Amino acid sequence: MGKPFVFRLEKVLEYRRQLEDQARMTLASAQARHKAQEEVLRDVETRLADHVERGFGAKATQADIWLWMQYRQALDRDLTAAREELDRLARYLQICRQEAVLRSREKKLLEKLKDRQAKKHHVAENLAEQKEFDEMATLRYEPKDS
Repeated sequence: MGKPFVFRLEKVLEYRRQLEDQARMTLASAQARHKAQEEVLRDVETRLADHVERGFGAKATQADIWLWMQYRQALDRDLTAAREELDRLARYLQICRQEAVLRSREKKLLEKLKDRQAKKHHVAENLAEQKEFDEMATLRYEPKDS
């Protein structure tokens, strides 16, 4: 049998696999942070809605009204900050997705090259083996004298 197939870019392929794994882990982390921020945003929206719904009551003093207004303003600021953070994390998530897709493409490109080279190698090995068998058969052939 012939020599085994050796892909000369195996180290590069392994490196690209590592980069793809890292990109996937980064993407998973970004997705988790985005989901957590969505929960924070929902929590702030719920607290604000509850606060507005409760109001400050009929027998509220000026101090109670002031406190109610201050808390509402704080919730509004928290809501704005949570939305901005969610937007930032959404942009980061999109970048991570693009990076993961790019790394996957790069890895698949090398894998396809490896497959093509392996097929070409096996075809060449089979042809060489067949040629060797044909030569042996030709050398062993003894024509019959008529």
